[in-house]
Amino acid sequence: MLYQELARARAELSAPGAPFEIVEVEVRGEMLRCFRNAPRSARDIWLSTAQFADRDYIVYEDERLTYGQAHAQVASVAAWLFDQGVRPGDRVGIAMRNYPEWMLIYWACVATGVAAVGLNAWWVPDEMAYAIQDSAPKVLFCDEERLARALERPETVSAVKLVAVRAPAVAGVTAWDDVLAHGGPLPAADIDPDDDACIFYTSGTTGMPKGAQLTHRGCVSNLLNTMFSAQTQALALARETGVPIDPTAPVPVPAVLLTTPLFHVTANNCGAYPATAAGGKMCLMYRWDPVAALKMIARERVTNVSGVPVTSRELVTHPDFHQYDTSSLLAVGGGGAQLQPDLVTKIDETVATARPNTGYGMTETCGIVTSVTGDFFVGKPTSVGPTVPCLEVKCVDDDGGALPPGGVGELWVKGAVVIKGYINRPQATAEAITHGWLHTGDVARIDEDGFVYIVDRKKDMVLRGGENVYCAEVESCLHHNPAVAECCVFGVPDARLGEEVAAAVVLRPGHSLTAEQLRADCAAHMARHKIPHYIWFLDQALPRNANGKFLKRELRESLTLDTAS
Repeated sequence: MLYQELARARAELSAPGAPFEIVEVEVRGEMLRCFRNAPRSARDIWLSTAQFADRDYIVYEDERLTYGQAHAQVASVAAWLFDQGVRPGDRVGIAMRNYPEWMLIYWACVATGVAAVGLNAWWVPDEMAYAIQDSAPKVLFCDEERLARALERPETVSAVKLVAVRAPAVAGVTAWDDVLAHGGPLPAADIDPDDDACIFYTSGTTGMPKGAQLTHRGCVSNLLNTMFSAQTQALALARETGVPIDPTAPVPVPAVLLTTPLFHVTANNCGAYPATAAGGKMCLMYRWDPVAALKMIARERVTNVSGVPVTSRELVTHPDFHQYDTSSLLAVGGGGAQLQPDLVTKIDETVATARPNTGYGMTETCGIVTSVTGDFFVGKPTSVGPTVPCLEVKCVDDDGGALPPGGVGELWVKGAVVIKGYINRPQATAEAITHGWLHTGDVARIDEDGFVYIVDRKKDMVLRGGENVYCAEVESCLHHNPAVAECCVFGVPDARLGEEVAAAVVLRPGHSLTAEQLRADCAAHMARHKIPHYIWFLDQALPRNANGKFLKRELRESLTLDTAS
């Protein structure tokens, strides 16, 4: 009955006249499922939060920023950008770790029709240079470490206005304090729902990252999807248990601890957006540390912890967990990778006040495709939940034909949250999106209750600690070394990170190379999390099928970790 109640609640809240009414709208030539009552743009979301002026908005370490202070700083940044000639449709880059300034710059951009480009903070200079050339931002905000990397390629940033955030003064680089000193007000902007809100990079299947175009419609719809999922599951549970929801009861103001990078949709779209729209508090950390997280939970009365499975596991299994007051917690989980069933149980049993939650999503869907929490998750711990209401979904065979209910095939989705495409990559866009249907690259099945189960991965990717690492990109980097004749990259299981990157390598005749030398060579071109943790040097050609493709599964099964370098 529990899952029947959920289906009933979902139908009611998305029906004509309901708060989350779904209608079909023509978008880019396709009829897509959209929310009738969605705000027009992310600007509307930000402006609506002015009512929370006295509330804490961002807490970072010992720093604290109210909504009122944030609005003043966002207006200053936006006005300064306008004076630099930045206009709606232009792009502004953000290259920094999770500092408060990241969110302030982001809102200054999206609230004025400027696309915020999130650069991966782990990228090395080569990767940064590629993304800067690809996205062509007019302005680039950098923290000290990212600024140093950008300046290693002066030819790449010669036409870009650089701003240093939390960094010593550098000649020719504008200081953050000078930007704030400019003052507001926030410039006016007429933003179309299908304008780009941000460009987030996703690792490339063909060797280089792709800049995904997340629209205002997509980002706002993802926010409504998260609200819909929470409300329908709460309503269904209330009906099932016979304990009605008291409409007069005060709604808890969320305090969210974000442990994943803001340049990903997990933290930004699925964490920061809901917290901001509700007038909640965002807690940021310099780097992940379970003890520091427990201290922040106790001090800031954190209600939600959002991260990848490894952070949730390290939090609830830490030997000092019960020494801290975690009674404010209502939900622990997140996205970026699927929570293992034992972790679902562990969260439910360890944290007295909190329930496990998760969602499955992609950069290409501006956030979640599915979402599940509480009893619904505990009852189906191997599922990633039901799909969000603004998406059509189907599982297809290798020819793109729809499979019957319960059939196992690649998951395709279509709706308001699907990205516009990849900048400068029309072929990649055409291959990923067919008549509005996004090919997720994940093999799935959907049960009789509409819950999705991810069965396998069709795309050639390693999911390491919530980060997508595409094998082709790593293979391209390995081939930078002239000693490498051929190589094959794949994932191997890892208890902490889910998967680790591994490579089988064949050297050219007469060449020698050690694993450490090869990793050092990779480090000059690629972020550390992509560098193979396991390397095997083989003395014969790698196995291939009749089409010339490497037999990765055969390689993985024939090699053992204790023989790797």
